[in-house]
Amino acid sequence: MPTDPQDALLTVQAGLAQLSTLIVSYSFSAIGAVILLIVGYLFAGIAERSIFAALGHIRGFDATLRHFFSKIVRYAILTLVVIMVLGQFGVQTASIIAAIGAVGLAIGLALQGTLQNIAAGIMLLALRPFRIGESVEVGSVAGTVEEIGLFATKLRTVEGVYILAPNSTLWNQPVRNFTRNGVRRTDITLSIGSWNDIDRGQKTLLAAAGTEKRIRREPAPIAFVASLGETTVSLTLRYWTSAADYFATQIDMTKRAKQAFDSQGISIPLPPPEAPPPEARKQ
Repeated sequence: MPTDPQDALLTVQAGLAQLSTLIVSYSFSAIGAVILLIVGYLFAGIAERSIFAALGHIRGFDATLRHFFSKIVRYAILTLVVIMVLGQFGVQTASIIAAIGAVGLAIGLALQGTLQNIAAGIMLLALRPFRIGESVEVGSVAGTVEEIGLFATKLRTVEGVYILAPNSTLWNQPVRNFTRNGVRRTDITLSIGSWNDIDRGQKTLLAAAGTEKRIRREPAPIAFVASLGETTVSLTLRYWTSAADYFATQIDMTKRAKQAFDSQGISIPLPPPEAPPPEARKQ
């Protein structure tokens, strides 16, 4: 059946009209989407810088947390902008949000241990049970803190060994911070023969402590009898120093206490000789 040219022309005109309507409609949507992306990108940057600056005014707030929270705000705004742009083109945003939630849940379950470390890192940075440069002991981990990150903490042991400890491990155990209070107590115990004058031994220890400038005068050093043996008496010198001088003072005072006993004629008993092995006794 031959086609009527007039009907064909009307069909083409109707199609062109619908196409122009779609072009105009989607052009406005595209222009609106571009404008929304530009405005959202600029607003996300402003919000990031504002949050970073605002947190900087909080005294003692960690710089790592400032970066972390400001980045979260930035990416949250950008995600919202992308969802709004898709809505401009008729995409069902409710389904997108549900899909993002499902993906987030799956990622959270897959990275459960990693997320625990991030949460622990935030708590460590916020509550500050230890800071960079402090000497700590947490369970089997001990050393000087060199860096606190969102996932793990770097430490250096007294032997110079590098340790990378997950934050969740450090957060879930009691922390012993040897530096935080600024001072530390030290006990040095030496055994002397029971025939020596105990009072003289105590005065000798206190005199040795009095010549050491690193030992604090308040609380004052004390010397006391720690224990009694059959032929020995254990005398303990207890004093306080700054945390930074703890080890050096302990080493020097142990040597000085022994030298002070020697100069005063206070003898330290020698250990009994070891018994010969059974093979030697049989010969």
